[in-house]
Amino acid sequence: MSESVKPAIQRILGLSPVIPVITIHDIAHAAPLAQALYAGGLRVLEVTLRTPVGLAAIEQMRRAVPDAIVGVGTLAEPAQFAAADSAGAQFGVSPGLTAALADAALSVTWPLLPGVMTPSELIAARNWGYSACKLFPAQQAGGIGMLKALHAVFPDVLFCPTGGITRQSAPDFLALPNVRCVGGSWLVPDDALRAGDWARIESLARDAATLR
Repeated sequence: MSESVKPAIQRILGLSPVIPVITIHDIAHAAPLAQALYAGGLRVLEVTLRTPVGLAAIEQMRRAVPDAIVGVGTLAEPAQFAAADSAGAQFGVSPGLTAALADAALSVTWPLLPGVMTPSELIAARNWGYSACKLFPAQQAGGIGMLKALHAVFPDVLFCPTGGITRQSAPDFLALPNVRCVGGSWLVPDDALRAGDWARIESLARDAATLR
């Protein structure tokens, strides 16, 4: 990862107060879901690799909403970086960070948002050159209290806390000086996705876009 690429993740995180964390099971949902979220005002989308169609979903979302920024989530293996790059991912998110993942991030031009849970993990991420991280899982890691404590020691690091954050708790996280945005799965309820209720998802996105 070049020096010019590293700050790009902070710019991406600043585009929307909430990044939808998306898990696609039916590839037919990918394009209309991306269109609904973008129509609601969310410009950044994260597609997880928790299902076999994750990479294909990224490709379809890029085509359906070319002005959106579509990233890949759940990067846990070095080989996934090349596959995500071929699918058109524009940023990556990992649940944690290892030397192997940090090396793999050097092979792509898009930025990585690495996951951390402890001060030691954050120090390691900073040593690898990262000044923006995902606190994950945010609630289990201490939530708002942990972020306040980390800010006192690492005021130069920005976060996108993800994991257990709800519509109700998101504003409290976003009010913190070291939180750039939050990741949330509440924007894509399973029942709405199965029903193809794109109007409901667009409404949830429109509400989330106002949270900053």
